[in-house]
Amino acid sequence: MPVPMLELAPQNSAVKAKILEGLSTIIDKSSFVLGENVKGLETELAEYSGAKYAVGMSSGTDALLVALMALDIKAGDEVIIPSFTFFATGGVVARTGATPVFIDLDPVSFNATAALVEAAITPRTKAIMPVHLFGLLADMPGIMAVAQKHGIPVIEDACQSLGAKGWGKSAGQFGDMTGCSFYPTKNLGAFGDAGLTFIRDDEKIAAKVRRMRVHGMEPVYVHHEVGMNGRMDEFQALVLRAKLPMLEGWHEGRRKHAHWYFDRLTAITPDEMVLPSETVPNGRHIYNQFTVRVKQGKRDALQAHLKNLGIGCAVYYPISLHEQPCFAYLGYKTGQLAETELASKEVLSLPVYPEMTEAMLEEVAKGLLGFFGK
Repeated sequence: MPVPMLELAPQNSAVKAKILEGLSTIIDKSSFVLGENVKGLETELAEYSGAKYAVGMSSGTDALLVALMALDIKAGDEVIIPSFTFFATGGVVARTGATPVFIDLDPVSFNATAALVEAAITPRTKAIMPVHLFGLLADMPGIMAVAQKHGIPVIEDACQSLGAKGWGKSAGQFGDMTGCSFYPTKNLGAFGDAGLTFIRDDEKIAAKVRRMRVHGMEPVYVHHEVGMNGRMDEFQALVLRAKLPMLEGWHEGRRKHAHWYFDRLTAITPDEMVLPSETVPNGRHIYNQFTVRVKQGKRDALQAHLKNLGIGCAVYYPISLHEQPCFAYLGYKTGQLAETELASKEVLSLPVYPEMTEAMLEEVAKGLLGFFGK
């Protein structure tokens, strides 16, 4: 039985009728950008996240970029970010003219730690951007304590983690601002690019973010800053509103499948393959990815083995940001972020989407167990 890495059609078919009905209304009204659906989505997601304000954006990348811009991050400033993450986290920092300061990771969670963040702070540090990778929160109480000690704002990168929880709070309730992505592969996915910036509680920053997504304009043709074209389309907001009531069920479906793997794969030892960690107090991993670590240099062989069986899998991420050609000017050397570099050689993400059947999960398990001779 072939098992794709991700299959979007079953999820999208569940909301197809509702979306088509709403699309007809959008066409009739001919209001296509920043209309009623965007406003409704912002209200609903602010309530869902626990943040006070939510601003719909054109992508997750723009959601992070506008947060940096709202803090006036510029050339000469430094922003601390993990090296083990999707490119956008580093790209938006560089786009402002600021310097990304890459830090290593905790090998269990794949996330930044408070100690790593504090060691990277300099007088030029103007923001800290921890990433909640794969659906698991970083150590936000520790990171926030460091940030408050030094008076540095925090932007959460929750592009993979809307709905992730820890320490009794959700992604978006810790930092000053939070960026989310609704790329189709996310737990809550649009029918194209879309994103959203949460503002925890600062009304002035929220107003600035709203203004900056429309070229810094307020009122019409009066521009207070050089902003951006970061507006969300009505259609994407419609899709997301149709899906939002199902999101909790989808999160729990992913968690159910993750725990099925935990129970089924006990014969594989930690010196062969390490399963993801759920070690977050009073919270939950929402498994945008189910990412294992394959030891003894066997990751690529396992990936080839699974693909030969028709089982989807992927490496997130094979090249860390500090090793990317475009960041060579920063002068990082191989070995400088050793845990990050090791993770890039060991990680492999397996199918975990909520529409998987037990037969599909069993195919994945048999492929893994067979590779390790179990």
